[in-house]
Amino acid sequence: MNKTPINPWPWSLKFGYNQAEILEKTNRQLICAGQTAVDAEGNPQHPKDMRQQISLALDNLEAILGAADMNLANITRVSIYTTDMDEAMKHFDVLGARFGPFEAMPPMTLLGVTRLALPELMFEIEVTAAD
Repeated sequence: MNKTPINPWPWSLKFGYNQAEILEKTNRQLICAGQTAVDAEGNPQHPKDMRQQISLALDNLEAILGAADMNLANITRVSIYTTDMDEAMKHFDVLGARFGPFEAMPPMTLLGVTRLALPELMFEIEVTAAD
């Protein structure tokens, strides 16, 4: 797969994402459900700890990508939902630390919501990936 970043304005780059990407020569597409800070039985983990919730949600996302023989470099679109926008932004370095080694900057949307599926959850990440 070839990705060509589209950034008519460079401001999003400092936040770690491209405004758009042209995808060419793709084979498979993976549509991933939102991933949160739950254990293997679906039990919420790390109540009131945004940093740990982001980290576990990313662990769960990487497990799904790995099961599809993909990694964070394959992500083509990200949607993030959070119940506390300010707290989530404080810990966005966790995303940078994960995506950075792959030089991945997929287009991203960040939305503040009143609550997620389970009240203990504060962060959810939903992606599309391709190879």
